[in-house]
Amino acid sequence: MLKSVVAALSLSAGFVAAVQPGAAEDRSYNGTWSVQLVTESGLCDSRYTVALAIRDGDVRLAATGEGGATVSGRIGQDGSVGLNVRRGSASGAAQGRLQANSGSGTWTVSSLCTGRWTAQRRSTRVAQAD
Repeated sequence: MLKSVVAALSLSAGFVAAVQPGAAEDRSYNGTWSVQLVTESGLCDSRYTVALAIRDGDVRLAATGEGGATVSGRIGQDGSVGLNVRRGSASGAAQGRLQANSGSGTWTVSSLCTGRWTAQRRSTRVAQAD
């Protein structure tokens, strides 16, 4: 279960910064992003890769069935991202920034583990999973 929580949080890990509610939508980040998470401390596996979909400022999983996790968040016009990830009773957060085709930041899964993330845009098309 810890592995699937971290994998799901990895999705979010790439994203949880101070985005103000009601921030203007920014379509420049639309697409499918590959997020790589590296654990720096704690009980999580050393690496995870997840896919996120961004559409009109909203962030979600690019594929269904990611271990029963839910991801929700928004991207600000400046590339800052606010993201929450939850699977069962575990939750995670991340902070960082996206640029045109890449991004980076840090993440944490409750008090279990922490790490850093990098992201690369794979496509400007958004996956159709809900």
